Amino acid sequence: MSDQPTMAVLGAGSWGTALATLAARNGVPTRLWGRNPEALADMKATRRNQRYLPDLELPAGLDYEPDLAAAVRGAKVVLIVVPSHAFTDMLDEIAPLLDPDANIAWATKGFEPGTGRFLHELVAEKLPGRAAAVITGPSFAREVAAGMPSAVTVHSENDAFAQQLAVLLHAPNFRAYSGNDVLGAELGGAMKNVLAVATGVADGMKLGLNARAGLITRGMNEMLRLGVALGARPETLMGLSGLGDLVLTCTGDLSRNRRLGLALGQGVGIDEAVAQIGQVVESVVTADEVMRLANKHGLDLPISKGVQAVLHGEVTPTEGLKALMAREQKPEYPIGLFEPR
Repeated sequence: MSDQPTMAVLGAGSWGTALATLAARNGVPTRLWGRNPEALADMKATRRNQRYLPDLELPAGLDYEPDLAAAVRGAKVVLIVVPSHAFTDMLDEIAPLLDPDANIAWATKGFEPGTGRFLHELVAEKLPGRAAAVITGPSFAREVAAGMPSAVTVHSENDAFAQQLAVLLHAPNFRAYSGNDVLGAELGGAMKNVLAVATGVADGMKLGLNARAGLITRGMNEMLRLGVALGARPETLMGLSGLGDLVLTCTGDLSRNRRLGLALGQGVGIDEAVAQIGQVVESVVTADEVMRLANKHGLDLPISKGVQAVLHGEVTPTEGLKALMAREQKPEYPIGLFEPR
């Protein structure tokens, strides 16, 4: 395994720790960096991430590096796993530190807050000329870290880099597919967070399984319509990064966004609900960016719009539900849905 490229994983939260653990188990020389030196020192001493994954014994071969420059020095693959609101700053920080032949990957889901720009657009702007890939799909960090069967997809415009990264991550209980529709993969990974809030709200209000299935299916319709308008391939959104991640986050209680919806559906206020979860909840920002894109392309996305209104306190969950159910009767799919504009 000595010919394996060194990987630097930037972000020592639950998902960053899980991916670093996976790579290290695969024999990839892996360094894990985080902003809290004390937390990293504790992880090194105890081989536990006490805050995010306390039950996981971290592999002996995983290195912990509190210095960012040292973490990326010599790394051929730099994997960013920070929240979307910190993504731009992370790119700015590493830009002068990277080796000339270092390539960039990210497992962050979301958009740049305030602009709605996709993360791959930021990478192209801040780190031009480097191979870049997104890792996404239905994958709760806790289950990946525990070695439970999981599958993700790696998308890059550089097919060789997508394949290299998929091989580095692929393991007996972890399937890594590859593709080259970066925009579609990113859209699915981001938008499912918004739709998970909707199903969480419905379940918190005890509206039943029919309502949950209807919201997931019509949410998928919204994802497809926005994706086609943006130039994503429908088959990408019907795969792991879209439908797969949507089903997971809408039905699995390990999802922070679903848990936010559950709390809101039970009458808990937005600030208290976020505080109870104790981690970044991407949907709070992502809903605004989804609607920014929808409005730009003249699309009516009633579920996403309703989630945005609930998250901003403009309507109650009950009022949002009534608005959805009061919409006019219409065909399930508009003519030409899968034809790019």
